[in-house]
Amino acid sequence: MLTVLALASVLFLGTVPEQARAIVIYTGWERHAVLGADVRLSCSFFSWHWTSEEVTFSWTYRADGSRDSISIFHYTGGVAYLDNKGPFRDRLEFVGNPARRDGSILLKSVDFGDNGTFTCDAKNPPDISGRPSSVRLLVFEKVPIQAGVITGSIIGTVLGLLILIVAIYYLMRFLVARRVFSLNVSKHGKKKKETQQRQGPAPAVDPSKVKPGSGSGSAPASSEKKKQESRKDKK
Repeated sequence: MLTVLALASVLFLGTVPEQARAIVIYTGWERHAVLGADVRLSCSFFSWHWTSEEVTFSWTYRADGSRDSISIFHYTGGVAYLDNKGPFRDRLEFVGNPARRDGSILLKSVDFGDNGTFTCDAKNPPDISGRPSSVRLLVFEKVPIQAGVITGSIIGTVLGLLILIVAIYYLMRFLVARRVFSLNVSKHGKKKKETQQRQGPAPAVDPSKVKPGSGSGSAPASSEKKKQESRKDKK
């Protein structure tokens, strides 16, 4: 179903006139950093056209508690213009690759005063209309455990418990089956023994009632007769 919706979206967007197509800009939602560390703020875009030589990137910054934004970076005509007067003077570096639609910047030695919202805007003529994207920077003495890590730990614990429960279930089934098998074998042995006891021992044969020449008694008589005939022949 999702695949069908995605294909439908692509076909729909493909039918939109070029004048109505807008550039789409991407940044992270929130970025955490440790006091004194360097942090990379990523910015990229999607455009319906090839990357233009006139591609531009612009970054602005609004400190927490402030209503005004200031320009801290601008890239145009293949040249990067860095903030050399504001709060990021000598601490800002362009690390993007415009040819790959990457306008990322690097903030060095971040401080608590750097907390705020960073907004990236990009243009790729003739795609020039689009909504800028923002990322919020939070500086800590120690990076806190993120919600994703906690969620992953909870999911891992639940899966571990489920695996343990399934293992215990199959172990109990095995032990029960083994016990039932042992009981069946024991009952079968007892029934066989009781049957033999009910039938009693085999009756003894009285030698006096055995007729000469029958059964095993005929074998010695026949042997003796053969010996006598052999003696006569020798004489």
